[in-house]
Amino acid sequence: MKIVAVVQARMSSTRLPGKVLLPLAGAPLLERQIERIRAAVTPLEVVVATTTDAADDDIRGLCRWLDVRCVSGHPTDLLDRHLQAAREGGADIVAKIPSDCPLIDPEVIDRVFALFLADPDRYDYVSNLHPPSWPDGNDVEVMPVPVLERAAREATRAHEREHTTPYIWDQPGRFRVGNVLWGSGLDLSMTHRLTVDYPEDLALVQEVYDALWLQGGPAFALDLILDFLKARPDVFALNAHYAGVNWYRHHLRDLRTVEASQTRQPEAAA
Repeated sequence: MKIVAVVQARMSSTRLPGKVLLPLAGAPLLERQIERIRAAVTPLEVVVATTTDAADDDIRGLCRWLDVRCVSGHPTDLLDRHLQAAREGGADIVAKIPSDCPLIDPEVIDRVFALFLADPDRYDYVSNLHPPSWPDGNDVEVMPVPVLERAAREATRAHEREHTTPYIWDQPGRFRVGNVLWGSGLDLSMTHRLTVDYPEDLALVQEVYDALWLQGGPAFALDLILDFLKARPDVFALNAHYAGVNWYRHHLRDLRTVEASQTRQPEAAA
C-alpha cells in the first residue's frame, strides 16, 4: 500500500505570515519539518499541499529544491486539497500532518501508523488527537483514501472543509475511529506547545533547534525536547500564554466530540 503524508503549507498565515519559510537552524521551517517526517521508519512519501496563490510560489520553489512533490489547490478547502495531494501521490493511505509542527517526533508518526497498519480493515481513521495526550505539535491523522474521498463528497460545513478531517472523527457512530495515547501516561496537550502559530511559538522552537539540532541530529527526540524545556523555564515560558489554544475554540457549538476542556482562549503575556 502506498502511504502519502500530506503537509499543508501556505504563506498567508494570518497570525504569523510566511511562517513555513522562516529560518530554523539555517533552513526554512518547512524543510526542517520535512526532515523529521522523512526520518520516520514507516515507508511514506511526503507531499506538500499548498494553494494556487502566487504568494505560494516560494513554497513550490522550495519543494523543487528538496525534490518533494507539491500540489496546488483551493486556498481554504483543505479537504479537497488533501484529496488532490493523495490522488496525485497515488496514495492508498494518507496522513495529515500540519506544516506548523516542526518539532514533530518521527517516532510518534510511526506509532500512529503502527496502530492503523496492524489491521488496516479495523479503522477508518486513526490519530493521536481524539482524545489528545501528546504535547501540542505532534499531530498525526491517518485514513484510507476512500474514507477521505467520502468526506470530500459529503462534508458541507465550512469547518469540515477547512480543517479536513472533522467530518470523519466527529462522527464516531459512522466511522471507526482509533486513537494512540502517549505511552508515558502523561497528558501535556494543554500545557506544552510545540506548534508554530504565533511569534512566541517560533521563538521557542528556534531556541529548541539551536540547542538540540547538532546534539541530536535532525530528528532529535521528544524526550530531549521536554528535558531541555524543563531545564530552561525561561524558554518554556515564551509561549506559555498560548498553551492549549487551538482552532476548536471557534467551533465548539459545531463539534460533537470536543469539549471546552480541550481548548481555551489565549492569555495575555506576562
